[in-house]
Amino acid sequence: MIIMKNISKYLVPVLITAMITGGCKKNYLETSPSNAVTVDVIFKTTEGAQTALDGLYRLTYTFGIEQNGNHDLFGQKSFDLIMDLMGTDMVVNKQGYNWFNGDYRYTAGASPAPTSRSYTTWLYYYQIVNNANSIITNIDGAAGPQEDKDKIKGQALFMRAHSYFYLVNFLQHTYKGNESKPGVPTYSAPGVTGHPRGTVQADYDSIVKDLTTAETLLTGKSRRDLSSVDVTTVQALRARVALQMEDYATAATYAEKVIPEYTLMTNAEYQSGFNSVSSPEWIWGMQVISDQATVYAGWWSHMDAEPSGDPGGYASLGQQKKIPKILYDQINANDVRKTVFVAPGTGNANAPDYSQLKFRLADPTSWAGDYMYLSVAEMYLIDAEALVRNGQDGPGRTILETLIKNRYPAYSAGTLAGTNLLNEILLQRRIELWGEGLSLFDIKRLKKGLNRPSGAGNYSSGYDPSVYTLADQDPKFLYRIPQEELDANKSMTAADQNP
Repeated sequence: MIIMKNISKYLVPVLITAMITGGCKKNYLETSPSNAVTVDVIFKTTEGAQTALDGLYRLTYTFGIEQNGNHDLFGQKSFDLIMDLMGTDMVVNKQGYNWFNGDYRYTAGASPAPTSRSYTTWLYYYQIVNNANSIITNIDGAAGPQEDKDKIKGQALFMRAHSYFYLVNFLQHTYKGNESKPGVPTYSAPGVTGHPRGTVQADYDSIVKDLTTAETLLTGKSRRDLSSVDVTTVQALRARVALQMEDYATAATYAEKVIPEYTLMTNAEYQSGFNSVSSPEWIWGMQVISDQATVYAGWWSHMDAEPSGDPGGYASLGQQKKIPKILYDQINANDVRKTVFVAPGTGNANAPDYSQLKFRLADPTSWAGDYMYLSVAEMYLIDAEALVRNGQDGPGRTILETLIKNRYPAYSAGTLAGTNLLNEILLQRRIELWGEGLSLFDIKRLKKGLNRPSGAGNYSSGYDPSVYTLADQDPKFLYRIPQEELDANKSMTAADQNP
């Protein structure tokens, strides 16, 4: 496996060094850096293991992967953005500096070459897997309170499950109906190489097992801050995974475990609530302070098209991200969610009509802004959809209205039932979760293919994506296995490559 083929016992210390120094250009495949500390030393105590865990979290918002310093590589939010750019609801205004345009046009995942999107996706998530495995394997032998060991192991198990979930969804079609198709190799120990592609079923079994164990280990235990995983974070991911598996009873059960633990935002909070871990709806996110901000090579540079022109990142240099007119028009004029997009006729060169204003820096003169990964609003929508799909229209309608009335007090789902109610939930999901990185998951699991709207204000009014429609399970949805992996992994052959 490429992420592991040259890694020795020094892997975790390299990660920690990156956490302390910034690590933007650190080669994570280096086997014996001069300033490394051995695994035996770092896992001598739970304090050392916690440092390794902190380094693991830091990877989710660190700029660059291996020696690749492209400005479209800044941890998990890079892949959240890719998920939406491959979807039906995010229009790119102009070609700009070309960042992410290959994802938008469905060409980025077509190559297995080094530096391709397929390569960097594989490298990013397996880097996290291998470091998580180092923690999971070594934590039991560390000196320290058992509670600390449980918390550290539970968080590492979550991170491993999270990575495998993204990998299998980038490398294969959705779970249901594809259980026996090739997934991705799974590893439970650090530094191990050469596993074959498992089945999709085996991959999901591994994900569910990790989350189940993590839930047990983290139940009843507090967390340091929102940047650390706790039991509700695990339960939220479990709900998302269950929805993707079409296991609706489990999806509803887990969403309902999370919902009571969080408070929905007021409308005022909503209009400024997507840049700080202090916002009440966020279940998990990373606090990114000013000296850790990655400036142009970061989420805010690619998203914040501030009408004033500040902070002047890629989003205001042509690559503004916009909502399609056809979706914007379906948001009620009195719905707060309509206010986070530039109304037609009011835009300017920095933020044209329909540009997003949902993700904005609190201070447009600073690049410091937190990275958000999981919200309780998603749990409401998972619960509503899962209930309706299980024939519980009344409870599903109620949970939907609870969320949407918070954004638009006059909202009512009326007497909608069955397919009509389900379609309403899916519409509200597209509106509510716009820009939060779930579009590709939904396209795959709903099995309706890609259908991008054209016409004024829609995709044909922005940078031409070239791909407007794809049939369900079109090979273009799949990333490739990196060629270096096929060359190095003796358990794989050219026949294992995605079509």
